[in-house]
Amino acid sequence: MIPFNKPPYLGTEPAFIQQAIDNMKICGDGPFTKQCNEWLEQRFHAQKALLTTSGTAALEMAALLCGIKPGDEVILPSYTFSSTATAFVLAGANLVFVDIRPDTMNIDESKIEAAITDKTKVIIPVHYAGVACEMDTILDLASKHHLKVVEDAAQGVMSTYKGKALGTIGDLGCYSFHETKNYSMGEGGALLINDPAHREKAEVLREKGTNRSKFYRGQVDKYTWVDYGSSYLPSDMNAAYLWAQLQQADRINEDRLRSWNRYYEGLSPLSEYGCIELPHIPAECTHNAHMFYLKCANVEERSALIDHLKEHGALAVFHYVPLHSSPAGRRFGRFVGEDAHTTRESDRLLRLPMYYGLDESDLDHVIDIITAFYR
Repeated sequence: MIPFNKPPYLGTEPAFIQQAIDNMKICGDGPFTKQCNEWLEQRFHAQKALLTTSGTAALEMAALLCGIKPGDEVILPSYTFSSTATAFVLAGANLVFVDIRPDTMNIDESKIEAAITDKTKVIIPVHYAGVACEMDTILDLASKHHLKVVEDAAQGVMSTYKGKALGTIGDLGCYSFHETKNYSMGEGGALLINDPAHREKAEVLREKGTNRSKFYRGQVDKYTWVDYGSSYLPSDMNAAYLWAQLQQADRINEDRLRSWNRYYEGLSPLSEYGCIELPHIPAECTHNAHMFYLKCANVEERSALIDHLKEHGALAVFHYVPLHSSPAGRRFGRFVGEDAHTTRESDRLLRLPMYYGLDESDLDHVIDIITAFYR
């Protein structure tokens, strides 16, 4: 059986984890954590990067740094994972969902302005499948209405928009290093801080409300509790696992792009015949091959194709159920405008096996199974 996902593993991870143990520094903000932070800052030209316990934790920190208060509103797509929403709900926000673009599955930038009210505080673009939202338009809207922009770039590590790394374009950016992502530390994430005004507050938040980061830098002679916060620091052993992968980031990226391109090439005839639709990558975007999806005619055809793939040795899955149709989505938010694409495109989308080290023979087998289904 060809699995849907395998966590990325290079073989060098155990040596780095052992080094973390030998350092006798396995808690948060150890040497490997700092090295990962510096790597993210240098590679992506981020002003400040802080590893977190998860992508969800990074989003929670972002909500607090934006000063969200009960009754404030945030605008986001309904087609996203629950973390995007719940991080802001925890801070007291009301959710305002808008429709997506069918070509990229990203938030439709032309629908955002109609959803803005005097209570709106933040726009949350989600870069689906590592393909960037139309950020110029979103930033213009944010500037016009004095709003913050928090990028949910959980799937976007190594992707760019007009040459800029995803996560470094808005006020704050959030990465995920979950085992399903291109680069993993098991559970983990990172907050990218692009507005210097947030840097000190972010350190306090992440250090349980203390100014311990200043103490370690020698800026204060002792550290103390100065504000609210939580424990958002990952173990240095987790960071050691991630460090091994960041050392080979290009190798992993190229391997995934090879698989993505093979799928695209092999399935293009079916797309040309009108049997399926394939992903669209706008000219201003480079993507990281986080996933490969196709779109069937409808939900019934998708279910049949999933069953057909499983019967012939390959696991494929559908993705998000739109949040606005979920019990929590109805409780904490509302959909503004027409749901012209969110539900329909969600019902059609099917994700194929995609992971580092996917064999070419397995890629060809998946392509053959799908071709046989439509033949």
